[in-house]
Amino acid sequence: MFRALILAAGVLAAAPFAQAQVTVIGGGIARDCYEAVKFGLGRAADAEETCTRAIELEALNLTNKAATYTNRGVLRMRQGRYDSALEDYAIAKRMKPGQGATWLNEGAAYIFKKDYESALVSLDKAIELNSEDLYAAYYNRAIAREHTGDTEGAYYDFVKSRELNPDFPQTERQLARFTVTTN
Repeated sequence: MFRALILAAGVLAAAPFAQAQVTVIGGGIARDCYEAVKFGLGRAADAEETCTRAIELEALNLTNKAATYTNRGVLRMRQGRYDSALEDYAIAKRMKPGQGATWLNEGAAYIFKKDYESALVSLDKAIELNSEDLYAAYYNRAIAREHTGDTEGAYYDFVKSRELNPDFPQTERQLARFTVTTN
């Protein structure tokens, strides 16, 4: 029986993390928040204020309100405010626990905080929910796995990420660090 030996060259120091916005249906301030996240419009702090106004002032259905909390969390994460982002993700999950993008972004925030075990829980859930940006969930889980010592699991998650989105260049860069040999 052959067993693959997978080695990663170097540890991920500053690997980019994948994030996902949540679509808001309709117009208004919540839509402006979503577009600011998706297209990187303006300064993150200004866009965050747009999201806050949408949450506080607009009559949003539950789906759009949860999406707006997730989108504001992404903006907070981009500013390095991971605890605030995690608070927004927790609110969004209470409203719509089946929204994979919220779990995906929560996992990314935990990676930034170097809490890889919590990241794995969130990313496993994002994968279970078949998150819209599933390739990003596998990519982020690979990063968390590698940091917890699961090099083989990390490798296979990077492979799955590439399979789901071959146009995501970060995955190819990560895979280039690995050497696979058979015994």
